[in-house]
Amino acid sequence: MAIDSAQMDVLRAFAEELADAAGAAILPHFRADLVVEDKAAQDRGAPFDPVTVADRAAERAMRCLISARYPGHGVVGEEEGSVDGASPWKWVLDPIDGTRAFVTGLPIWGTLIALNDGMKPVIGVIDQPFTRERFIGTPHGAWCNGAPIRTRRCPSLAQARVMLTVPVAGAKVAEQSVFDAVAAQAQIVRFGGDCYAYGLLAHGLVDLVLEAHLDVHDVQALIPVVEGAGGVITTWDGGDPQHGGPVIACGDPELHRQLLPLIARLRRA
Repeated sequence: MAIDSAQMDVLRAFAEELADAAGAAILPHFRADLVVEDKAAQDRGAPFDPVTVADRAAERAMRCLISARYPGHGVVGEEEGSVDGASPWKWVLDPIDGTRAFVTGLPIWGTLIALNDGMKPVIGVIDQPFTRERFIGTPHGAWCNGAPIRTRRCPSLAQARVMLTVPVAGAKVAEQSVFDAVAAQAQIVRFGGDCYAYGLLAHGLVDLVLEAHLDVHDVQALIPVVEGAGGVITTWDGGDPQHGGPVIACGDPELHRQLLPLIARLRRA
């Protein structure tokens, strides 16, 4: 759906209101005594999937604002599922991306907010209220706390600063071979980072982020931020990442072009 610059400004400002509301709901619980529940408790053998009152309160706060201001818009949220609206517009929310980091006191979690126009996400927010960093992306650019940001040039893996998913038990052999090969050739490798890694990529501080399993609510807000800053984000086979799955984000399009054949070859091995 076409959107003019005036509409974009209004919707972007509202996305920031959502981030403010989420942050206000979350911060009283950060580094505080907190009950952590396991959403996967009824699924024997499933990995621990934490959720807290902060996750639920933040999503509820954002949903209330959306229903009041844009009742015709749909909502997809990690904690309360999907609701279709009368219009094709849909807000995609992850109140705390990186709940494991949140409960262990690491400030690399963030609130993810995307607005999808029915075809693709056109506004993305990665908000870290504890460090007071807010990354925003639209088709017109990307910003951190209002200042324009750009990815950096890095045309080879040997020069790259890389952030990878933390290795977990049960990872597929083909996936692990990709992580191992990238880690072996990169200049700097860090594990973890959650959504914060993509903000750093957009800021020109990280060159590559590689993750094997993202859900819709994990990825949609990342896309406008990475692309708005000049980067590329796709699935591992070069497809549209907005529906989740294995995702690769590169600050330099040339690095992305080089890595896709490597990933394909390793997955076939």
